[in-house]
Amino acid sequence: MRHEGWAGLNGGVRASHAPRVLRALVRADEIWLVVLAACVGAAAGILVSAMTHTTLLAHRVLFLVAGDGRISGLAHIDPWRAVLVPALGGLVLGALGLCVARYAPGRPVDPIEANALHGGRMSMLDSIIVTVQTVLSNSVGASVGLEAGFSQIGAAMGSRIGYLFRVRREDLRLLVGCGAAGAIGAAFDAPLAGAFYAFELVIGTYSLANLAPVALASVCAIGVTRLLHSAAPGVVVALPAGLRMADYLPIATLGIIAALLGVALMYSVTLTEALFRRSGMPAWMRPAVGGVVVGGMALVSPSVMSSGHWAMRVALEQGHPARWTLILLLMKAVASSVSIGAGFRGGLFFASLYLGVLTGAAFGGGLALVSATPLSGEICALVGMSAMAVAVVGAPMTMVFLALEMTGSLPLTGAVLVASVISSLTVRRTFGYSFATWRFHLRGESIRSAVDIGWIRTLTVGRMMRRDVKTICQTATVQAARHHYPLGSAQRCVLVDEAGRYAGMVQVPDLYAETVRESDDLARFAHYGDVMLVPQMNVREAIARFEQSESDALVVVEDVETRIVLGLLTEQHALRRYSEELDRTRRELAGEGRLHARV
Repeated sequence: MRHEGWAGLNGGVRASHAPRVLRALVRADEIWLVVLAACVGAAAGILVSAMTHTTLLAHRVLFLVAGDGRISGLAHIDPWRAVLVPALGGLVLGALGLCVARYAPGRPVDPIEANALHGGRMSMLDSIIVTVQTVLSNSVGASVGLEAGFSQIGAAMGSRIGYLFRVRREDLRLLVGCGAAGAIGAAFDAPLAGAFYAFELVIGTYSLANLAPVALASVCAIGVTRLLHSAAPGVVVALPAGLRMADYLPIATLGIIAALLGVALMYSVTLTEALFRRSGMPAWMRPAVGGVVVGGMALVSPSVMSSGHWAMRVALEQGHPARWTLILLLMKAVASSVSIGAGFRGGLFFASLYLGVLTGAAFGGGLALVSATPLSGEICALVGMSAMAVAVVGAPMTMVFLALEMTGSLPLTGAVLVASVISSLTVRRTFGYSFATWRFHLRGESIRSAVDIGWIRTLTVGRMMRRDVKTICQTATVQAARHHYPLGSAQRCVLVDEAGRYAGMVQVPDLYAETVRESDDLARFAHYGDVMLVPQMNVREAIARFEQSESDALVVVEDVETRIVLGLLTEQHALRRYSEELDRTRRELAGEGRLHARV
């Protein structure tokens, strides 16, 4: 935070007391950031509760569901409502999309992209639109989860609060993570899972300095949801007291299988989107068609609808026959792919949990046929749940802590850790993306995590170059050049043609060689005439251009067509600025940047 009265305060303090005052201000500033994080977490908890109650109320009204309105756990559903509600809801969503495209154009920025490229800045309006679309999609039964809306609105609230209090870039990114931590923690009633979701996916790294605000945000959000009676119901599963060493081989195998199925799911979403685009169908009509497909499958089993949270609970506590488990696995995967591919808003986190439970249950059933001492079905289901979610979401420690908080079983947590690590490695080696970063890749963004790389794009050649560059016509003689550039006055001179266009560079010492005649034109000594920089290039592109040309300095031109000289950039300066920014980023990730800036 900024201290406006710093100079006046420090001026009135004796020098011997200055270190004590500095330490007190740093502590006060840290406490203030924690207070903001707690406010962000509480706000996230309120928003999660509101979204949850809204969707459950919509399920009760639209599908005439008795009880709490969790449609995915039903055995049967009214056939007409199962088809008509998603179809009509898709039409409403399509019409809303047309209005958004007209009155609020532009692509919304999600928390990962905000922290990676924009220093934590998020649009509240865009986030509200995404949240409304997510709630509407889930309310009409589309096979999508609410976690995308949860994390979006929670992170946007953190960004807005940080902006109002004018926090620095690294603190703003942290508050975005606090909002996401509170949202996910409240969604699962799991504070550790929420905190590590923020660390792994939204902040990009774990640091001890950031633990207090992130953990407090998650705890405060859960406290609010419990006060509002919105906490997720627990799951009661009978688990064995321990595991044998021989059990870890099938656990590792299940991790690989779940990872490959997770990759297939991500590919299927992309393929479905491509099929809808190629169909020539108007964008506003696609959600309605997707709703008809999902509604048709809901006639077989309502578990394919909505996020599948209650269907996962039924599968864990009651189980299904092996053949029915495989059918449900295929149907839920198709329903999720069609829903997202058709244009419904939502995420795959909740869906991946349910798909993972079904994968683990099917694996456990197959293992029982070939092994005399198989793993319990509950262990396989929970391990499959975690491994599948890691493959899709890309947060292994989040799933380890979620399994621990769901069950309280340390043996299961060890098994989940093994499967999650293997799943993460398998996805990294075979695919290389989580679902979020895969979507960025399809849009042409080179984002693999939320680690801040926005400074690379803002640190451009135009910002780094020297503008006081003298030029000389390439038709001038060596004698004229020696007059303008005495030996030792400059390392190089920039040549232009008669029209003022860049023509190359000449090393000044070369003009003073004994073999050089004073009547020679400068053009014969020109180098790098076809190698130049433009102001829009970022520092990484500039360094790559230096390496390709093997030059220690390059001219910056207005553009490659006009070739009007604007300035000069040296490789040494570009590398130094790049190194400085890397060091600043490293300190921020370790939590040292905040203390360094304040002291």
